[in-house]
This record gives sequence, C-alpha cells and structure tokens, in this order.
Amino acid sequence: MPSTSPLFHFDDRYARDLPGLYEPWRAAVVPTPSLLILNRALAAELGLDADALTTPEAVDILVGNRVVEGSTPLAMAYAGHQFGGYSPRLGDGRALLLGEIVDAQGHRRDLHLKGSGRTPFARGGDGKAAVGPMLREYVVSEAMHALGIPTTRALAVVATGEEIARDTLLPGAVLVRVAASHLRVGSFEFAAAFDAERGNLDLLRRLADHAIARHAPVAAHAAHPYLALYEHVVAAQAALVARWMLVGFVHGVMNTDNTTISGETIDYGPCAFMDRHDPATVFSSIDRQGRYAYGNQPRILQWNLARLAEALLPLFDENEERAVAAATPVLEGFGARYLAAWQSGMRAKLGLRPETAGTDDDAPDPTESELAATLVDGVPHLLATQQVDHTLFFRRLSGAARGNDAAVRSLFADPDAFDAWAPGWRALLPKTAHERLAVADAMDRVNPIYIPRNQRVEHALAAAAEGRLEPLHALLGAITQPFDERAGLEEYAEPAPAGSDPYRTFCGT
Repeated sequence: MPSTSPLFHFDDRYARDLPGLYEPWRAAVVPTPSLLILNRALAAELGLDADALTTPEAVDILVGNRVVEGSTPLAMAYAGHQFGGYSPRLGDGRALLLGEIVDAQGHRRDLHLKGSGRTPFARGGDGKAAVGPMLREYVVSEAMHALGIPTTRALAVVATGEEIARDTLLPGAVLVRVAASHLRVGSFEFAAAFDAERGNLDLLRRLADHAIARHAPVAAHAAHPYLALYEHVVAAQAALVARWMLVGFVHGVMNTDNTTISGETIDYGPCAFMDRHDPATVFSSIDRQGRYAYGNQPRILQWNLARLAEALLPLFDENEERAVAAATPVLEGFGARYLAAWQSGMRAKLGLRPETAGTDDDAPDPTESELAATLVDGVPHLLATQQVDHTLFFRRLSGAARGNDAAVRSLFADPDAFDAWAPGWRALLPKTAHERLAVADAMDRVNPIYIPRNQRVEHALAAAAEGRLEPLHALLGAITQPFDERAGLEEYAEPAPAGSDPYRTFCGT
C-alpha cells in the first residue's frame, strides 16, 4: 500500500489514460542508497524542498525503494526504429516512470528513473547502471539546458552501494530524470501496431489525445486535431535539431524511440560536442556507418518524423490515400522549418541582424540579405575545410568584431582563408565602432565559451568513479554558465590536443 509523504505530490495520469502502453512494476531495491548529486535549481523549479530531498526518506522515494501516494511506478512500452531497423517491442528495459508532478509554474513533469533494475521489457541486461554514465547524462543535460536547448534534466544521481559487472566491476547508480513527458515516436509506433492487430484505433487514439492534452492543447480545437498534433511535433523537432547543429552537438543514437513528442532532447548515451568542425563526426562506437553523424542529423530527424506520420495515418483520415495527402506537406515542410531556424541562429552567432529586422523606413537591403544568406550558408564548409574548432570560432569571432583578428585567425589551418573570408563578413556588420561593440557583446551572449569538452567530461567521470566529486562540480560550475568567460577556467575552453585519438562514446546510459 503506498504511503503518504509531504515531500512529493504525485499524479499518475499516464497510468490512468494509457493502459496497454505500460507494465506496472517496482524498482529493484537499492541496498544502501546515497545521494551523489542533487540538482537544487531544478528542485526549486519543481516546487520541491531541496534540503528535504537529501534526507534518507526522500532518497528512498527517489530510487523507488518506497512508493508514495499518487505514484504508480510503471515501465513504459514503446517500439522503435534502431539504426533503421524496426523493433516492435522495446520499452523501459531498465527504467521506470514514478509518476508526474506539477512544477512551480503549473507545468506537468515526469519523474523517471534509469538504472532501476530489470523490467518485463529488459533485453538481456541486468537493468542496472554505473555511476559514470548516469553522471554523464547529468552533466550534458545541464549543459544543454544552460545553452537554452530543450532537454530532459537530471534531478539527482544516487549511488546504490552495489558493484555492477561491465568490462570490469563499476559502482552502481540510479538517475532521477525529469521531462515534459517521455512520449516518443516509438510510443506511437507501438500503439499503431497494437491497434492494427486488434482491428481498432483505441490505444492510438487515447495516446494521441493524451499527447494533445499534454503538449499541444491548441490542437484540440483545430479542424483536424491529430494533424495539428503532428504539425506541432514537426515544428518542435525542426527547431530542436537546428539548435543541436548550431552548438555542434552530436546525439549519437537518433532512433525513433529517442525522438520525443515534446521536442526535448532525450537519452544522453553516446553523445558529445564536436571539437573540430566536421560533418562526418561520429562519436558512437556502434555507429560504424555514420548514420547518426553530425551532418546527417536533420535528415535523420525528418526520417523519424516520417515514421510518426505512418503511425498516425489512421487518425488523419480513414482513407489511407487522403491521410497520406494530408501528412505529406507537413512532413515536407520540415526542411524549410529547419533551415529557417538554423539560418536565424547562424545570423545571431555571426553578429548579423535578423533577416526581418528593420522597419518600413529601415528595411533590410535585398542585396545585403542575399550576401548574408550566402555568407551563412558557406560557414560550415569554411570551418570543415580549415579544421576549425566549432565552439571557439564563433566565440572568438566577437574579438574580430571588436577589431582584433588574432585569436580567431589562429584557429585556421591556413590563416589566409580567414583573411579572404573576413571582409565579406565585416561588410555586413554595422559601420560605427560603438555599434560593432554592441554586436560583439550580443555575439558573446549566444556563442558559448564553455561546453562539456570531451576530455574534461572524461576526467570528471573518472574521478567520480573513485569517489572524488570535486572535478565534476568544477566542470558543472563552468558549463552551467556557458556564456560568461571567467578567470581560472581556461582549461574548460581548451579543445582536444592536436593529434589525439578520435573520441569514442558508448551506449552506457
């Protein structure tokens, strides 16, 4: 019988709305849970007492040792296309949804565990997780949040007191994750297949109605609510992948079960940020064909959204031909949405005024707009051919806007290439020194100086596995204020040493 707790006020709307899309389940008992790290800022957003969350009672609730009133722990069911191949039954193999809470702004948020033991969806593993990968998700998701990129976030990482067997024995941990929801493209793929076997649309319709209520309430009033939901997801995901591309983020495993309906980044497994700009960048040890390389991410996202359309077709229209005709322009519109978001972001990173800037009396010059578009579109090729560090190029470019080219110019394999490019860029900046200083300051507000550099992340995680958390907290101190350059943090802005081996990550989360 669930007990009461003044710490949490859970709801279980997912459990009530969506029988058939989960298995009720309890987390494996954690023998000696101890809090490794607590996200106090996130706790405040959720309306939770951060100090109270450090108590043994609260930690027991966070890892699932104790179930409280309003919580219905469950393993969510979903399918998914993984590296292009369809898997009809995936689901939370080592994760649990504890329930939902309403945050301080009145928004419903999931509280979800990872590493909480085997479930009916487990696929041969032990259901546990190691400290390193759980802290990686904490670090990278907090960096993404600080960069303004929609993301799931980590409320806490709790050590379990166990050792788990991987290549060697590693200390175990449970991640407590918060999300707008954990609905995925794969959730709809599962529901569509489930209904097809039974000759009805009951589960798919309930899932779509649940998603509309949670993420796109305006769609409920549209002439075609389910098509409006699809339009909402396409727009959210186009904006999301544009933001990934702008900061050089490589997700690494863009399967349909890792593509959310909310438009949040989810599942930080073999993810990392690029050092040198290269569209072929792959970090995942299992992505041998480069399917999820940095430069492929927009195309793969659109492919995933095509799978969502296929699942939703019966709700668009009972006639498949009409359903396809309704969905096609929405899916095809992804490219224009992505390009608009990416170009707008690039203009800001380069210090160029928005394309729509100006009044009737001060409208952008058409020639200027064309030159800006050409400049923006050419930047990725320039950075790739010159082997330029992605993050440092944009950050140091503000120095050139202030009149000092040396720092950004030094990043180029052939500095003459910068000299050839820079005049065209400068011609699009304001003419007065005062205005250019203002532009440079604005550039620094959108171009980070600190990202989770791969070598710094590995150093912090290795130390944490040995029980030393100081490097982790120092790293978090840098990347959670990514735009504010501070003395003493120079090492967090340094790229990988020249000639170092390619960085590889693993699906540890």
